[in-house]
Amino acid sequence: MIVWLGGTYGAGKTTTARELAALLPDARVFDTEEVGGLLRGILRDEWPGNFQHWPMWRALVVETARQVLGYAGGTLVVPQTVLDEEYWDEIEAGFRAAGIPVRHFVLDADEATLRTRIAGDEAPQSATAGSWRLAHLDAYARATRWLRARATVIDTASLTPAGVAARIAAAVAA
Repeated sequence: MIVWLGGTYGAGKTTTARELAALLPDARVFDTEEVGGLLRGILRDEWPGNFQHWPMWRALVVETARQVLGYAGGTLVVPQTVLDEEYWDEIEAGFRAAGIPVRHFVLDADEATLRTRIAGDEAPQSATAGSWRLAHLDAYARATRWLRARATVIDTASLTPAGVAARIAAAVAA
């Protein structure tokens, strides 16, 4: 199974993914940005501005998940924002064709909470990441229409990452 954690950049997906993987039996985190990094290293001269724009990224995410699950079984927890509905359709269809069930959750919070979290991020890359995350809040707001219709939305404003993970683990187990 895939447990996909979406939501805007800075919503806490990566931290929640680590917490969630510890709660689910045989779960591991699959950071799809590593697939993007691999492609970016190979296709240096063809950077489209976001690795998700490469159709091969979407296909490789599905194929990597298929291969890992075929080898190791269990659950893959994927913390990845996908704001383009067509890209999500492609990824979801790939999982469906591979017979891999997907539970899609969106970590959501009001804009003021998100701005506070982004500003308070102490990660080493946060200086550049913070402005990049803030610049994508409008794109996230536009995508919420289709995200809310196709995923389980969890309001994280008053929850810790451990609390969010516990809620998702309970939903997955149900």
